[in-house]
Amino acid sequence: MTPPHNTLWVKICGIRDVETAEIAVDAGANALGLNFYAPSPRSITAERAAEIVESLPLQVTPIGLFVNHTVTQIEQIMETAGLETLQLHGDETPDFLADITENHPLWNIIWARRVNENDIADVDDDLRECDSLGVKLFACLLDPKVDGAYGGTGETLSWKLVARHYDQTTNPPLILAGGITPDNVAEAVSSVHPWGIDVASGVETEKGVKNADLIHEFIDIARSEIQTPSNGPKP
Repeated sequence: MTPPHNTLWVKICGIRDVETAEIAVDAGANALGLNFYAPSPRSITAERAAEIVESLPLQVTPIGLFVNHTVTQIEQIMETAGLETLQLHGDETPDFLADITENHPLWNIIWARRVNENDIADVDDDLRECDSLGVKLFACLLDPKVDGAYGGTGETLSWKLVARHYDQTTNPPLILAGGITPDNVAEAVSSVHPWGIDVASGVETEKGVKNADLIHEFIDIARSEIQTPSNGPKP
């Protein structure tokens, strides 16, 4: 799951079929997001996710995206789909993450935090609480907070704000998300120098419909940026 040294980790989120997964793999994606949040236009069933997972080469990691699911629901979907990495993108607390870790210590957890200028400074405190509870996060994903939405809105974060407040030397590896497109991904990477980057709507022609050309263009441009990687997960 860890990219080569000096290579940006890229996740294409909201994959709904094998054909699109193959396009993302061919473009060089490190990970594919499988969305189990039913209200999302990008959501899929665990059974469909299993078909995608089975089609992937070993070097590409499938990641299940959950929003306010119960532990039992997460366990059932993860087992059916054949997943070992999950992204919690709702209102989950450090205590909830601790429960997941206790029951499934081998799972990789990405904690998505939806933030704005008023609460981004709280991320450090929440990450320290996770650490105190024995939760070793694979990464922390930052996404803009939009009322009534749980990601995929096309809105962007203040990259300068992220660069100023997120300590990449002590915190888990940073994945940047939110409104990133082929047109602005170079600026996002050069402004924040994240370990990884996540895109959904930025490579779509309409909600839930990925575009092959945009996927290739996005990854090519993102990887062309010279960057200093943060403390990414160890192999």
